[in-house]
Amino acid sequence: MNQEKIGNFIAQRRKEKNMTQAQLASYLSITDRAVSKWERGKGLPDPMYMLELCRILDISVNELLTGEFIEERNYQQAKG
Repeated sequence: MNQEKIGNFIAQRRKEKNMTQAQLASYLSITDRAVSKWERGKGLPDPMYMLELCRILDISVNELLTGEFIEERNYQQAKG
């Protein structure tokens, strides 16, 4: 997993949703410093926050962990 790519993706989606780091942190009941750490590629979200983070950012867990959108056609091919 590329933490920097994932962090950039989180930041991109957050900005597309017109949210500040503080707002996203508030929705997850964490600090804005944690969100900043993710977005700078210095760490990954704790698994306990991933589903809610994905719901807020309107992405799948697979997209979060790859740091990019996965087209449904590509996702189907990856599954087998």
